[in-house]
Amino acid sequence: MQEPWNDPAVLARKYAAAVYRLAYARTGSPADAEDIMQETFLRLMRTRPVFDSEAHAKAWLLRVAANCASDLFRRLFRRREAPLEDHLPAPQPPETGRVTEAVLARPARYRVPIHLYYYEDLSVAEIAAITQTSQGTIKSRLFRARALLRKKLEEENHDTGPVQT
Repeated sequence: MQEPWNDPAVLARKYAAAVYRLAYARTGSPADAEDIMQETFLRLMRTRPVFDSEAHAKAWLLRVAANCASDLFRRLFRRREAPLEDHLPAPQPPETGRVTEAVLARPARYRVPIHLYYYEDLSVAEIAAITQTSQGTIKSRLFRARALLRKKLEEENHDTGPVQT
């Protein structure tokens, strides 16, 4: 019997939203996030990797999504390879509030670690593995991103009142 973390359909149902959110955090575009999510699951179907655990499967999917987002920025022309299947619709873009908008306004090098740390509840070590960056760099980016977010939200708070999430 196949372990649930090695079943692509189970993984797609469980982690489609996480892959989409990461892609959306990286690109800021619902259409590009859908393309990245689709490519991530196409790669899962093509390669059929064998995972040791559910955490390994999640990390693989998020690493592939991060790589696909990087690939998207390197391509001159974007194209769709296949439409999304009916049984795997793209999640709706995350609700936006002042904090979400502030996160999305940060450069990708800060946006991705913030998203993975706070929204996907990953550790610094897991983020470093997914982004293929050192743990020290991730810690530094989280520190800087928090400072930038704090400054931005304090400026907005000064202008408009209390921060709402």
